[in-house]
Amino acid sequence: MKSCMRRSLWVLICGVALAQAALAQSPEQASNLMACKSGWSHCDPSKLTAAESGEVAAMAKHRRNVADCRNAWERCDRRQLNNSEVRALALAEHDHNLTDCMATMTDCNHSQLTQREASSVTLAEARRNVEDCKSGWISCRPSGLTQAEGDDVAQAEHQRNLWDCSNGMGTCQSSTLTETEMSAVAIAGQKRNLRACKSGWDSCDPSMLTESQKQGLTLMQQQRNFTVCKDGGPACDYSQLTPSEARALQIAEHQRNHMACIKGYGYCDRSQSTTQQQENVGQPASK
Repeated sequence: MKSCMRRSLWVLICGVALAQAALAQSPEQASNLMACKSGWSHCDPSKLTAAESGEVAAMAKHRRNVADCRNAWERCDRRQLNNSEVRALALAEHDHNLTDCMATMTDCNHSQLTQREASSVTLAEARRNVEDCKSGWISCRPSGLTQAEGDDVAQAEHQRNLWDCSNGMGTCQSSTLTETEMSAVAIAGQKRNLRACKSGWDSCDPSMLTESQKQGLTLMQQQRNFTVCKDGGPACDYSQLTPSEARALQIAEHQRNHMACIKGYGYCDRSQSTTQQQENVGQPASK
C-alpha cells in the first residue's frame, strides 16, 4: 500500500515538473515572441513553436483587419472587432467626416453631424464660398452671398480685371474701367511695349514708342550690335556700324590678328600685318 502511494507521488511530481518545463521560456524566447506579436523587424519566426506561430499569425491578421476598417476599405470585417475597437473606429469615422465637412469635401455626410457641428460646417461653407467667388472660381455660388459679401466679391472681380488689363491679358474687359484706371492701363501698356522692344521681342510695336524712346532704342540697338560684332558673333550686322564703330572694330581685329600671329594661337591672317609686324612674327612673345 505504501509502495503504491510512493509511486503515485513520484508520478505526480514528475508530471508537474514536465509541465513547468514545457511552460517555462527563456528570456530570449519570450522577447522574440513579443517582437513577433508586435510585428517588430527583429522577430525571428524560426524560433517560434507551432502554437506561437499560429498565435502570431492570428494577431497579424487581426491588425490588418483593424487597419482595413480604419481606412474604410471593403475588405474590413467589422464582426472581427472587439468592443473597444468598434468604439475607436466609430470615433475615428466621426472625426474624419467632420474634417471633410469643414473642408467642404464632397464626402461630407451632414446627417452624421451634431447640431453644433452642423452650425460650424455651415459657417465654414459660407466662408469658403466667399473666397471662391472672390477668386472667380466656378464653384462660387452667388446666391449664397450676403449683400456685403456680394459687394466685396464685386470689388475683387474689378481688381482682378484691372490686373488683367494692366498686364495685357486677353480676358481684360476695358469697358468696366474708370477713366483713371484706363490712363494707368495705357501707361502700363507703353512700358510693357518698351520693354518688349528693348528685349527684341516680336510683341514690340514701334508705333507706340515716343520719339525719345525710338532714339534711345536705336542707340541701344547700335551698341548691342557693336558688342556682338566686336565679340565675333554671327548676329553682327556690319551695315549698321557707324564709321567710328567700324574703325574701332578694325583696330581691335587688327590687334587680335597680330597677337594670334605672334603667339601662334588662334586664327592668323598675315596679309593684315604691317611689314614691321611681319618681321616680329616668329619672335618669342613678351610675357
